[in-house]
Amino acid sequence: MPSTNTYDPAGAGPVSRQGRKYTVRRWSVRNARFLEWLYIVFADMLLDLHPLWKLIGYQRIEGPMVFIEKHSKGFLFDCRMCGQCVLSSTGMACPMNCPKLLRNGPCGGVRSDGNCEVEPDMPCVWTEAWKGSQLMKNGDAINTVQLPHDQSLRGTSSWLRATAEKAAQRKAMK
Repeated sequence: MPSTNTYDPAGAGPVSRQGRKYTVRRWSVRNARFLEWLYIVFADMLLDLHPLWKLIGYQRIEGPMVFIEKHSKGFLFDCRMCGQCVLSSTGMACPMNCPKLLRNGPCGGVRSDGNCEVEPDMPCVWTEAWKGSQLMKNGDAINTVQLPHDQSLRGTSSWLRATAEKAAQRKAMK
């Protein structure tokens, strides 16, 4: 059915989004255990590089890190660069892909086939998150209640934020 709008932005409808993004998103959920391991290794590497980030300045490294994070997580998870990544707690399914932006579970409108009530062609982010969490070593993290999303962090690097927080925790323990 042709649209009555005079302008249809590219990638706005579920059919155009469904192809690559749903396929890769589902691959990421099916491989949540491997991606969890990869994330742990990568996070440890970033933490080991904390003295370098501190020397260079976190503000200076933010731009290149955002570029890398946006493209890698964008491809694998359809990342929205919220700045507060919880993939390791949600079975490698990004809750920011939920049309209602729910960060703590499904809305209750999940269809009987497991698809979203808002975008019927899209698998519910939270049914996918549950499947992925069951594969992960730390799968119980899905039960952790997430804080409301801080919109001021949108477009920033969650990797650098997590690294700085872990470095501060490490320093406080010494």
